[in-house]
Formats: sequence, C-alpha cells, structure tokens
Amino acid sequence: MHASVYIATSLDGFIAGEDGDLEWLTGADPGDSDYGFAEFVASVDALVMGRNTFDFVMATGEWVYGDKPIFVLSHRPLDLPNGFPGRAESMELSPHAVAAECDRRGLDHVYVDGGETIQSFLRAGLVRRIIITRLPVLIGSGIPLFGPLRADIDLALVRSTPYENGWIQDEYEVVS
Repeated sequence: MHASVYIATSLDGFIAGEDGDLEWLTGADPGDSDYGFAEFVASVDALVMGRNTFDFVMATGEWVYGDKPIFVLSHRPLDLPNGFPGRAESMELSPHAVAAECDRRGLDHVYVDGGETIQSFLRAGLVRRIIITRLPVLIGSGIPLFGPLRADIDLALVRSTPYENGWIQDEYEVVS
C-alpha cells in the first residue's frame, strides 16, 4: 500500500483555525477549477481519515468519494445516515496496521486525510505523495498540517501550479 495526501492549507500552513474553523477555506472562491481533485480521488482505492475530518465531510452533505471504502480512525462507532453512499467503517489501528489491512484487502493506493492522521502516516513512513493547495490567506494560528517528526522527510517537487485566483498547488514525492 502507498498513501497520498491531498489537502488545502492557509499560506501560513494551517488546515483549520484554533477551534477547527474552516471559514478561510469554505468561504474562499475556488474559481472554475477542481484543482485535480476528481482525478486524484479516481486514482485511489480507499480513504483513511480521522474522525473529525469524517464528521466535517458528513456535515457538508456532499459525498464525493463514490463507493470507495473509507476507514475512519476512531474509537467511536460511526452513525451513518440511511442511504449513505459510501462504505465507511471505524477502526482503531496504527498506520502500519491500516496498511496491512489495506494490503490484505488488495487496496494499493490510499488517500490519507485529516491533520493527525496525515501526521501519523508521515511519521510511519507510509506517505509517498503530497499535494498541497495553498490559499493566499494568513490565519495566524490554528491546526498545523505538519507536526513533530522523528527525522527530516526529504521531498522532491513534481510540479507547482499557480491559479488565477491566487491559489498555488504543489505536488511532492517523498524521497526519504
């Protein structure tokens, strides 16, 4: 299994405000692009996300993942609405145990989402690709995308794409 990250941050590197506020992102004008998101989602076999991220996605009312398996890292059971289109299950596993489970199920490419989940998969050495779309806004403080690491993680820039609305998307491959 290999994992990829696709996420947006403020220019100062936060994925949400102190209280989880996403107004800086949800209130921004995305223009006419989906920033390659549909193509990216089509390339993955499954998703792994933290509980807060899953709850946020559920609250938006928009489900863009089709029937791909979703592994929600949580100790709480999921309360899914009737007619829920995805296949979501809650699990309490380490990143390596999640990778082993994905391998067991024949899932090769996994989309990892959510701050703590991304950080734990990075620390475990399981992330191979990172796509970050930076918005031209400074929020000053909040929940950072990256946290403490045991060692440096070297990245190679694959591409950088500026958009007319000021958003910049960088794609990196993990090389160490």
